Amino acid sequence: MELSGKTVLLTGGTAGIGREMARQLKEKGAQVILTGRSPDRLAEMEAEGFETIFADLSNAAGVDALLNAWGDRALDILINNAGQLVDHDFRKGSVDPDAADVTIYANLNAPIRLITGLMEQLKARPAAAIVNVTSGLAIAPAARQPVYCATKAGLRFYSLAIREQLKDTNVRVIEALPPVVDTQMNDGNPMKKMPAEECARQIVVAIERDKDEANIGMTKALRVTESISPALARTVTLRF
Repeated sequence: MELSGKTVLLTGGTAGIGREMARQLKEKGAQVILTGRSPDRLAEMEAEGFETIFADLSNAAGVDALLNAWGDRALDILINNAGQLVDHDFRKGSVDPDAADVTIYANLNAPIRLITGLMEQLKARPAAAIVNVTSGLAIAPAARQPVYCATKAGLRFYSLAIREQLKDTNVRVIEALPPVVDTQMNDGNPMKKMPAEECARQIVVAIERDKDEANIGMTKALRVTESISPALARTVTLRF
């Protein structure tokens, strides 16, 4: 897909991978409208020339507010990048089920609701794309992040299913599966981390090349391992 002149709605675009994607898409001539929850970060991105929309995607009201703010504007590319982590480790003691609910909504329900609400605008364009940012952990889970892994696996399967539904339309469904990336979300993760700028670059290239799936960094090796032995892939990731 040629990105110049395209209108992009990018969730979670004020930090990490999302911020880098916003910058790179803008450099390629796309009009990027990004969302976030932090007024300060939104203001920083506005200072860089981006249009922003405040959006809390952890509940239905927040998603509906974003859809209302978008209205009937044309849309070429929807990038579901916003995501949350939640501490859900019984080895540390009791866990908060309400916190899990918020993460499940933000990571899985919100992308589904946005895709549903914006599908007609996407179908109305000559060429359009939905980009769902999942994770290498959508392939095989890590023991310390069960809720996050479950939501990303759910979004992966949703992506696979709607890709089949939309195969004869103008809307391409792209799944991006990052490895551990150097973002605020992974501050406490001791594993080697990919720079957010490089991860974003590979996602943008996948959009340009109309790829169905972008396995990024170590996710490529995990995909190979999983194709040979799903049990081995799980053994590797469950330790982390």
